[in-house]
Amino acid sequence: MAEEDLRRAVQEALYCERILAKSGENILRETLTDANSVEAWSHYPPGDVFDPTSGGQWYYHCHIPPADEVEHGHFHCFVRPQGAGGPVHHLIAVGVNPYGKLHRLFTVNQWVVGDIWLDAEQSIALLPRFDMDLAKPSYLVNRWLTAIVRLYQAEIAELIRERDRVLSAHAAPDGVQAREDRSLEVTSSLLVDLNKRAQELGA
Repeated sequence: MAEEDLRRAVQEALYCERILAKSGENILRETLTDANSVEAWSHYPPGDVFDPTSGGQWYYHCHIPPADEVEHGHFHCFVRPQGAGGPVHHLIAVGVNPYGKLHRLFTVNQWVVGDIWLDAEQSIALLPRFDMDLAKPSYLVNRWLTAIVRLYQAEIAELIRERDRVLSAHAAPDGVQAREDRSLEVTSSLLVDLNKRAQELGA
């Protein structure tokens, strides 16, 4: 992706954060605005968010215990290239801290999300399709997620390749396929800093 495209992506992500901050909100609070309480493993919003034009889909949830001392939860990002009734493919998970700030990007084993498996290069080819251009449940969260996936597209591509390398080398128990081995959940991970990336790009 050209540097100017990366600069626009980081500017859009930061713009979404600034607009929310002016109203005393952030990416996480905006995502959970209609939730009376937050329960581990539940999808927010219920039923997920799906863009019928791009096939992009996402939901937010959190785990107990959390992944580390920083992460509150994460957005799972998918694409359904054939539409709502077609197969769903997981691309990346986007972790945020309790203040809605970007924390990490990571891939997961197939059993975690139960998607239709695509090998690395087929998955990477879908990354440009993730474009959440919807007013609801939050236009700013939708555009922020879209911008994050665009900004870190090269890094996400490498994480997906690392996912396949890890799975290929994984020694699962007898009779269990690597993609079904519940001892292996996260297959690759990268800590990221949005403000640092903006500085690097001069945005």
